[in-house]
Amino acid sequence: MDRSGGRDRGAAVATHDLTKHYGAVVALDSLDLEVRAGEIFGFLGPNGAGKSTTIRLLLGLVRPTRGTATILGVPVDDVARAHRLVGYVPGDVALWPQLTGTETLELLGNVAGGVDAAFRDELLERLQLDPSPRVRSLSKGNRQKVALVAAMMTRPEVLLLDEPTAGLDPLMEAEFQLLAREAAARGQTLFLSSHILDEVQDLCDRVGILRAGRLVEVATLNDLRRIGATKVEIVVDGLLPTLDDVPGVSAVETVAGNPGAVRVTVTGSPGPLLQRLAGVPVVRLRTEEPSLEEIFLTYY
Repeated sequence: MDRSGGRDRGAAVATHDLTKHYGAVVALDSLDLEVRAGEIFGFLGPNGAGKSTTIRLLLGLVRPTRGTATILGVPVDDVARAHRLVGYVPGDVALWPQLTGTETLELLGNVAGGVDAAFRDELLERLQLDPSPRVRSLSKGNRQKVALVAAMMTRPEVLLLDEPTAGLDPLMEAEFQLLAREAAARGQTLFLSSHILDEVQDLCDRVGILRAGRLVEVATLNDLRRIGATKVEIVVDGLLPTLDDVPGVSAVETVAGNPGAVRVTVTGSPGPLLQRLAGVPVVRLRTEEPSLEEIFLTYY
């Protein structure tokens, strides 16, 4: 879903053959990716898959071994122009320990060219953050909140978020999701790197899956579910026909004590299964779509 109100603004993030080697270690290999303006894009993979490396390349913090990347058409090696378009939450928040949260936000706001003070204060209130203590005394969760406020308070066109809810409690995770949806509704683009699948499933319409530095899939959640296996529970009045030989059906599991009940796993179209059940007195037919976690694990 393009939440930017139907405006065609081109690619917010685009990479071509983006590759990063650290000696013999391939951290990212030939990444070709396009993230549309106004969408929340989930970037998935376990630790070490290349997610943080990708974000560092997009920020120009490391140089690629080969390939290119742009932010809203601006080459990422044009750091001064590209960074004006971007807000960033790092995976491991490191702030100046001697500064207060207030001073940190003022410093980062000045670097960004100024902020909307009213919006900054709204973010502080909604994230329940008191910025007056020095950073060194803040908990991990509160340091994460400072980073979130700093990234969002300038309303950047692109938000690069690397594990943005690390250290947040469930209430603040929910508030972050609300803030993310509101940002996308304003036309901002969110590139969300995470290994928390529930978070991605709740927020994102499209996801990319990284495995060992390579992009193995880009699809909407609905498309991924169609690719994945669906569990179907069938109860009939009488005996079930044989289902083991139905195309796409696997893992047929009978229900003890009920010869008319069975649980099956269906990959692809359920059409052949429904054809086999035609004319059978079906009492109940219940489907359970695969979770993002189940789909994700099929790639690993």
